[in-house]
Amino acid sequence: MLNNQVTFRRVAAGTLLVVAPLFQAVAVVVDPGTWGDDREAVSYGVNPALAQTESALFHWSWLLMAVAAVGLVHLTRRKATRLGHVAGAATVVGYISASGLLMIDPVEWWLGQHNPPEQAQKILDEMLNLPGVIFGFQMPWMFCAILGLPLLTAAVWRTGFVGWWVPLLVFVGYVVSFPIPYGPVTVLFWILPVIALGWTGIKVLRMGDEAWAAYYPSRERAAVSPVPESSPR
Repeated sequence: MLNNQVTFRRVAAGTLLVVAPLFQAVAVVVDPGTWGDDREAVSYGVNPALAQTESALFHWSWLLMAVAAVGLVHLTRRKATRLGHVAGAATVVGYISASGLLMIDPVEWWLGQHNPPEQAQKILDEMLNLPGVIFGFQMPWMFCAILGLPLLTAAVWRTGFVGWWVPLLVFVGYVVSFPIPYGPVTVLFWILPVIALGWTGIKVLRMGDEAWAAYYPSRERAAVSPVPESSPR
């Protein structure tokens, strides 16, 4: 498979569309802060092992989602191409930026172990309110990732590859849930993109190499098509 560009890219895109949102949904379930104190400096100290597991799951979910977005862009080669390019680029940048923010998690745990919760939160706010953090990580994540992925799935819907319900579930799961306080309700919201993106990923895995290669320009399709054997003389 590693030697076949069509198979590798199709299988990678389909698999990551299943795995990336699933990792994020599992992360919010195991996160101590989902079910306990919403101040992470406190909740992380209750169960440091689960807190570290949650951080790792979020990290890999968002990195892999950035790669999966490239696979979705491939499906917009023939229609909704401009929207696919803009939304795809925003999604990749946003999720990579979001992943970088997770390095603050062990800092929160350490601050919570050595300071009262109010003091720990005050120190953390001073760190996160630095302009470099706001403009370099927080704003790209909030605007590019959260809005970019629903727009990207909308572009894929415009191509006819998925139904209208796919971008709708992604929008409700990630955008509508954003202003709602992080907690048990978040679990319900984040299951919706698992269904939508997972179904899309399974469809990519089942479509076969020929259908995936059909999105390439004709010259590239010819390069991956099997050469008919010459008839014996």
